[in-house]
Amino acid sequence: MNKGLVAQCSEPLCLFAILFTFTPDIEYNLDRIIMRVQKDHFLFKQLHKGETFIMTYQALYRVWRPKTFEDVVGQAHITKTLQNAIVQEKFSHAYIFSGPRGTGKTSAAKIFAKTINCEHAPVKEACNECASCRGIQDGSINDIIEMDAASNTSVEDIREIREKVKYAASTVPYKVYIIDEVHMISTSAFNALLKTLEEPPQHVVFILATTEPHKIPLTVASRCQRFDFKPISNKSIVERMRTVIEAEQIAVSDEALETVALAAEGGMRDALSILDQAISYSDEQVELEDVLAVTGGVAQGILTDVVQAMHGQDVQKALSLLDELIQNGKDPARFVYDLIYFLRDLLLYKSAPALDDILERAMVDEPFKQLAETVSEDWIQGAITHLNQCQQEIKWTTSPKVFIEIAILTITRKNTQQEETQNAADSEAVTRLVGRLEQLEKELTALKESPAAARQPAAPAEPKRAKSRTAKNSYNIPYDKIRSVLDTAERPMLKEVQSQWASFLTKLKSTSAPAHATIQDSKPAAASEDALVVQFKYEIHCSLFLDNRETVESVLTSVSGRNWTIIPIPAKDWQELRNEYINKQDHSEQQESGQKEDPLVEEARKLVGDELLEIHEE
Repeated sequence: MNKGLVAQCSEPLCLFAILFTFTPDIEYNLDRIIMRVQKDHFLFKQLHKGETFIMTYQALYRVWRPKTFEDVVGQAHITKTLQNAIVQEKFSHAYIFSGPRGTGKTSAAKIFAKTINCEHAPVKEACNECASCRGIQDGSINDIIEMDAASNTSVEDIREIREKVKYAASTVPYKVYIIDEVHMISTSAFNALLKTLEEPPQHVVFILATTEPHKIPLTVASRCQRFDFKPISNKSIVERMRTVIEAEQIAVSDEALETVALAAEGGMRDALSILDQAISYSDEQVELEDVLAVTGGVAQGILTDVVQAMHGQDVQKALSLLDELIQNGKDPARFVYDLIYFLRDLLLYKSAPALDDILERAMVDEPFKQLAETVSEDWIQGAITHLNQCQQEIKWTTSPKVFIEIAILTITRKNTQQEETQNAADSEAVTRLVGRLEQLEKELTALKESPAAARQPAAPAEPKRAKSRTAKNSYNIPYDKIRSVLDTAERPMLKEVQSQWASFLTKLKSTSAPAHATIQDSKPAAASEDALVVQFKYEIHCSLFLDNRETVESVLTSVSGRNWTIIPIPAKDWQELRNEYINKQDHSEQQESGQKEDPLVEEARKLVGDELLEIHEE
């Protein structure tokens, strides 16, 4: 056999031509031969002795383009409406088909044109066998006009339609104009089309397809029925691809199909194109690694390791994994996209484990389950927020890796800071509780040993001195300054600053986010003419506030109009100091009025407080 091989390409990656010449001394009587040349499949329907011919290969999305309404995936709300309108012969003269790319807009338009012109009409589905159906399918009937508005944007192009639209169809009952990407024609061209859309001939139907319906003038849109094509679900895309690979006799793993569906982002055409590319890249069976290689996606195992490293505060491992991905040619933007969806699936699985069929990126394997048990929902939500911000930032930079590294560091360190704050708060609370218990035990012991001494007038309590703390992030509370503020504090002044506090926090956040973070959980406690006592949740917050004191006081002055000095105090200490101050004031008032309280009652009040104390006169 003497054969020559010539490869030609009229469409990139889509169309190949193979030329075979056979010598007459070899007999060939084959109805169907499937050959694989350079990992692409070529179908030769007839080979005869001494015959030379060319056979073309079409991409999967062209071979499997929908030919009936039933083939249009994921748009049942549209196909059912169109079918009923055709059967009842109540279809409109103009339609707008809008939606994302690859969701079936143009295919549905062609099927609609074929169905209304079928020789068996009115029917729900075209027969695809009559002369009209076959002519429309192969493009030989020129009454179905398909235009690309991107290259026919001028008024002259639309005027040509206006001139030809008045002539009746030559072969089929209805002349159908399918204008793709119609939003790209000029405003003047839309105006030229307006009159035709308003009063079209009975034999003409317009179908305007677009991905940006908001750019169509309202005067045009109001004269059309609009159908919105929605992104196709991953489940529907996978089911359609299974039909394709079974018919094409191609082996593809389930994980590969799921990954192709995710990469397609709701477009059936994109899914078949990616699948076609993965088939060419693979050897015998298309595996997950083949799809990740052609799409630039990241394997779930790597995403799991990255999340574990960030949650485990292992910055070195997380950054090393990122660097390895970038070095291997992975798209940084795609990595962030995959990571966000992986965390989204992790959050949904933690919230509702039974609804694992709604997961879009993750497969519920054992490492995934273990990770879901380890991380908290709050941590996942915070990580998604930071990654989403990173995703927006890398759109406008030439150094996306830097922003991803910053996001990873922020997520990791935030977890560390939260744990340190919580540990410090817990440790401080335990220390206070133990000290209080020890004091109560001592006082109870003293009462039992010498009850008579307890009846002697108690000496005035010594003013508390500033606490001396040696722990990390310690804060020395200025008790004397706070007592001075309390001596001159005015309630109207406090109400004034409380009413302005929300506005102050809003302005502070826009001025300095770090400063706002230190004071957002605080509230005013007492106010005088020149000073403001502010209680914070924990002592560590007071220490952090001091680093941003100048900024906070400056913004407060601009909002309130008063030059206040802010004195921070932990909430627990504020309650103790406030109670002490009130008791001291009550004691002074009692002394001034000549009243003396029973020492035993006073001691009981110190031990259990006013809430649990009941006094009965004998």
